[in-house]
Amino acid sequence: MPTSTARVWFALALVYVVWGSTYLGIRIVVETMPPFLSAGARFLTAGLLLAGLVAWRDGPAALRATRAQVRSAVVVGLLLVLGGNGFVVLGETSVPSGLAALLVAAVPMWLVLLRAGSGDRPSPRTLAGVLLGLGGLAVLAGPGFGGEIALGGVLLVLAGSVCWSLGSFSAAKLTLPPNPFTGSAYQMLVGGAGGIVVGLCRGEQHGLDPGSYSTASWVALGYLVLFGSLVGFTAYVWLLRAAPLSLVATYAYVNPVVAVALGWLILDEALTWPILLGGAIVVAAVCVIVSTERPG
Repeated sequence: MPTSTARVWFALALVYVVWGSTYLGIRIVVETMPPFLSAGARFLTAGLLLAGLVAWRDGPAALRATRAQVRSAVVVGLLLVLGGNGFVVLGETSVPSGLAALLVAAVPMWLVLLRAGSGDRPSPRTLAGVLLGLGGLAVLAGPGFGGEIALGGVLLVLAGSVCWSLGSFSAAKLTLPPNPFTGSAYQMLVGGAGGIVVGLCRGEQHGLDPGSYSTASWVALGYLVLFGSLVGFTAYVWLLRAAPLSLVATYAYVNPVVAVALGWLILDEALTWPILLGGAIVVAAVCVIVSTERPG
């Protein structure tokens, strides 16, 4: 039991730190690299590595999927990776990493609204958490309307959080491959390919000069591939089977805190009052929603 408990907390610490640090990694990548092409390369590489790991560990048969399962993986991959991550990456070209993380923390709120739209009846406490969180988002978006931060970047990150919510909601409704790692590999490959296509359509290939990319951007991209897309995801999937959902769900309000702290420490991002106040409100709202929606 002690060993099992230690493993759970180690995996949880990985999810806390690794996923919280991905916003910092993205911000460093887009300082010198094109957003969609770099994100596409990240997920294509991670998808191929994950598919190879699945085939090596469980045999090539583990990668088999029906047409319906592949179609579902395509839909979820486009929503999560291309839309969810892609909009965040593009948004972080003009929005600080800590603010982006706090805006993405709204995902549990959008999920509650999606579930309510499909016939679920959230509890009054959950709805109160959503209203509180929307107020926090309004505070966070304030500098965008005031011209202190690019409003377009704020809206892009919010659009990414909505796409991520739609992808997560759809994943619970669609028939995906029974092996979660196989499904994730397909989603990464589809989303990564979509990112490359969008990058090409945006003209990101014009004047492309890999030699001009900073060492920091290359290191950050490698970190996102190996840790953000592989280690963090693997730890999360293992936790879903080994720990109570209420414990696993705590990543939703710890990740933004980690991201804000790293952005402040490493990139010297300003901790303005809208970020501190709005962030505190959003994190508190997510705490309320998670504690209500995922008991036990």
